[in-house]
Amino acid sequence: MTHTELITHFYTSFAAGDAEAMAACYHDDIVFSDPAFGTLKGEDAQNMWRMLMERSKGELKINFSDVTANEKTGSANWRADYTFGQTGRRVINHIAAEFEFADGKIIRHTDSFNMWKWSRQALGFKGLLLGWTPIVQKAVQKQTNKLLKSYTQ
Repeated sequence: MTHTELITHFYTSFAAGDAEAMAACYHDDIVFSDPAFGTLKGEDAQNMWRMLMERSKGELKINFSDVTANEKTGSANWRADYTFGQTGRRVINHIAAEFEFADGKIIRHTDSFNMWKWSRQALGFKGLLLGWTPIVQKAVQKQTNKLLKSYTQ
């Protein structure tokens, strides 16, 4: 499988709600990072996708585009459309993903998105006022990592 096919398989599996197929695309030494979870390594990164799929209860819609890759790196753009569980608010998040590869798998996955735009949608007025601050990002990361820890116990 080429690296372009690997990224495409990852997002096709994501769109189908297949967290196990997504996790299989990751190297054992995967390092994942994004504004909502911070940095996750190894099984924590794989379990994040399992948790997100389970918590979405089939309501998460994923679209992806612009998949490119070479021998060492790759990228894609993707969009998540879902209801944020804590507030019941609808979120449409546009994400830019960057990848690094080792042994035919994804070893580094970095998702970037505008935290302020996300927090305005997910948190409402609080996100509008404070979503651009590191305080909100740290609070979101603390909550998401607490959810992940309780999911894996």
